[in-house]
Amino acid sequence: MTDADRLRAALDLHQFGKAMMRECLRREHPEKGDVEIDDLLRRWLEERPGAEQGDGDGRPVSWPRRR
Repeated sequence: MTDADRLRAALDLHQFGKAMMRECLRREHPEKGDVEIDDLLRRWLEERPGAEQGDGDGRPVSWPRRR
């Protein structure tokens, strides 16, 4: 795979993950409309409950890391 192929795959996975989370939110909140679901998705993406410091293991460090 080229770098462009890997980037496209990562972007495709991101879009797929958003679509999955949108459907999860629809099941959790069947009374909400499309605009409200999109707002919940946006807030979830910004806040990421349970992953406030990122998804990786270890301790948070400043970015960019300097050696």
